[in-house]
Amino acid sequence: MAKVSRKSDGTIVPKKQSNKEAAAAGSAEVVEERVSAKGKPKKDRKCWTQGQGSLTQDLARLREAAKRKKGGQLTSLWHHVYRIDALWKAFHELKADAAPGVDGVTWHRYETNLLENLKSLSDRLRRGAYRPPPVKRVYIPKSDGKLRPIGVTALEDKVVQRATVGMLQQIYEVDFKEFSYGFRPGRSQHMALDAVMIALEYERVNWVLDTDIRGFFDTINHEWLIRMMKHRIGDPRLIRQVKKWLRAGVMEDGVVKETTTGTPQGGSLSPLLANIYLHYAFDRWAEWWRREKKSGEMYVIRYADDIVLGFQVRSDAMAFHKEMTARMKKFDLELHPEKTRLIKFGRYASVRGGKKWQKPETFKFLGFVHACGRKRTGGFEVVRITDPKKRQAKTREIKDELRKRMHDKVQDVGTWLGAVLTGHYNYYGVPGNSSALWRFRHDIGARWFRTLRRRSQKHTLTWEKMDRLIERFLPPARITHPYPRMRFRVTT
Repeated sequence: MAKVSRKSDGTIVPKKQSNKEAAAAGSAEVVEERVSAKGKPKKDRKCWTQGQGSLTQDLARLREAAKRKKGGQLTSLWHHVYRIDALWKAFHELKADAAPGVDGVTWHRYETNLLENLKSLSDRLRRGAYRPPPVKRVYIPKSDGKLRPIGVTALEDKVVQRATVGMLQQIYEVDFKEFSYGFRPGRSQHMALDAVMIALEYERVNWVLDTDIRGFFDTINHEWLIRMMKHRIGDPRLIRQVKKWLRAGVMEDGVVKETTTGTPQGGSLSPLLANIYLHYAFDRWAEWWRREKKSGEMYVIRYADDIVLGFQVRSDAMAFHKEMTARMKKFDLELHPEKTRLIKFGRYASVRGGKKWQKPETFKFLGFVHACGRKRTGGFEVVRITDPKKRQAKTREIKDELRKRMHDKVQDVGTWLGAVLTGHYNYYGVPGNSSALWRFRHDIGARWFRTLRRRSQKHTLTWEKMDRLIERFLPPARITHPYPRMRFRVTT
């Protein structure tokens, strides 16, 4: 019997016959030959290497796992941090001109041998040999004249923290409550401000409990924080690394001090840890209280440790305030006695005292003073204006900087002042705040005028000439944000 060849079919396949009429007209479509199918289909190779696409897909799968196991522990998480592509992405998310930490290593110096540095860092993280250095403590002035402590972490520590935050966010964004707006991806301070406006103007709110936690970032209890994280994190390597960060210590004036409480502000991980702490210490409890114990309407808006609560009934507000104080004490937190107030606020807040109407009290939230006002049509509205203390502090800061730049070129100083005003408008440019914006622009122009006149005793600068400089370099005040209801309708 003759041997039969068992080769596959060749690549030549019959061509599709063209339409006769189209062929006669010379416009027949050309049909290309196709290679016959042979062997197994090729697999998708886009995830064979640790590229950017692979990292994104792995984090997306982690988020889906967090949704499926809501309330349960997730294990095997540490490899999402020490993989090379995660560290590479975290490094390029850092600011190149950021201040160096205690080791003095800058972004550009680390970049010169980036791949080898990241490989070494990844190996130390994988073996558990990475030790975070102490945080360098610096102080920045606050608007009230006090100093705010800020921690400057080393560059490698910034990379590891940023990679850890990117992984942990996939888990905790599933758990965090909708009324929490601070330090979360896709959320901003203006979203929290919009939520406050909507609750006060369109809902049944008659009382506002404005709260602030005293020294929150410095009083976080480490033991409580680790217990809270273990509710969702079942990887002991990750828990061990978080403990290392909490106990790394703070270097101040060349002396390393041990840290037993708090998380230093300034690091990438600190805001997330603070949100986790308040999620268990306050958010979950506040949601339970609102569901089980309130008798009227109740609204909660939290941005980091600044919390605003709206109540329809005064008894609810007083009961919540009392129980909240006890709840915070349980987790070693304390409400600031001066910044925590219960005030009557809303369309019915104006009360008659003798022959005159008493003006309702105001409260501050995220740099704005919130006050009761009236629309032109007579309806109630919430008026938001720039906090005078913050505006005055910024004016003093610009005055000091103008003194340093007194003999710089007028064009350079004008360009810098224009950028400052643009940034100010981008934050404070909310509807109803135009008068405060124009006042700030006028104050800056007046400070600049005085500085220029002091450059020489024989100056010839008049207000007429100064007005031309102001019109040229200082942009006019403008509203940069829409009305809260317009934006809130889109984001909810």
